[in-house]
Amino acid sequence: MSADASAPRSPITWPLLGIALLLATNAAFDVAARGWSAPFAQGGFLHVGWHDGAPIGALVDVLNHSGKTLLLALGMTLVVAVRGIDLSVGSIMAVAGAVAATRIEAGSPALVAIGLALACAAALGAWNALLVIGLGLQPFVATLVLMVAGRGLAQWITDSRIATFHDATLEWIGNGRPFGIPAPFVLAVLAWIAIGLLVHKTALRMLLEAVGGNPEAARLSGVRASTLVAGTYIASGLLAGIAGLVVTANIKGADPFHAGQNAELAAIFAVVVGGTSLAGGRFSLGGAAVGAVFLQTLTTTLYARDVPADVAPLPQALVILLVCILASPVTRSWFARRAFAARGSA
Repeated sequence: MSADASAPRSPITWPLLGIALLLATNAAFDVAARGWSAPFAQGGFLHVGWHDGAPIGALVDVLNHSGKTLLLALGMTLVVAVRGIDLSVGSIMAVAGAVAATRIEAGSPALVAIGLALACAAALGAWNALLVIGLGLQPFVATLVLMVAGRGLAQWITDSRIATFHDATLEWIGNGRPFGIPAPFVLAVLAWIAIGLLVHKTALRMLLEAVGGNPEAARLSGVRASTLVAGTYIASGLLAGIAGLVVTANIKGADPFHAGQNAELAAIFAVVVGGTSLAGGRFSLGGAAVGAVFLQTLTTTLYARDVPADVAPLPQALVILLVCILASPVTRSWFARRAFAARGSA
């Protein structure tokens, strides 16, 4: 047996352990403060209560707020799989929210407003694809352009104000509780299932890995690499648009200044922590889901421990760096060699 055979089977091992450790840490803080039953009592991190027929608690908040990150991470995973990057997802969120809110203000039906918002998001994804494929710009530069310009576009749509609205259909996207589960998380899981079926039940996974692994070889083999890459950017834009609707519906208003701010970083972190290679050719949709939940569990933990919002990014970055190091091929290989050597000397 080789040393590599004893390496962890999945790159999501460490993020899953990270989630478990965070939950245990919160439980330990609650026990130290109020006794052994505190983690599950009211106010405890593991407590799940009910209010107006819907569950409430820190764990419910984790599911609720991880929904938008998961939506972004799914799109980012597809883009990264073909050696791309999408820095514009936060701005696309702001634009989609601005379109939906202003259309509701103008008296449009909710479904029309939602459809226009998603169409705009997909169009912005197509714009990124045009710059990357049609003009040959580096994905970093191409999407950075929209990252900056998209924020200005959102402010132009809303006349540089927070556009508020009241519409039950749109509000449900951010605040609904189907079967007691937060609607944003349900939407994200449905998107994850749909994309997973498309990837695993068709040749799409093989094509994505072929283009990401060696674009020129894939092209010479007859793969329509340009069409495939364009599709990933459009999908990323569309998923960012859904995430934008979630954020807008949650606060019942479109904030063109702050909606989606730093969302692209959270999506990239979730993708990397989940085991997708930024070099392309290897990706994990399951890892993206675990990475999104891990990031939100970490954020909720820091706020529960009264870490100020302006300080929280530092411990977040340190924990994420630690998980990435532990999940890296070098570290996994080192653990495998140590385990192999221990068995050999036994």
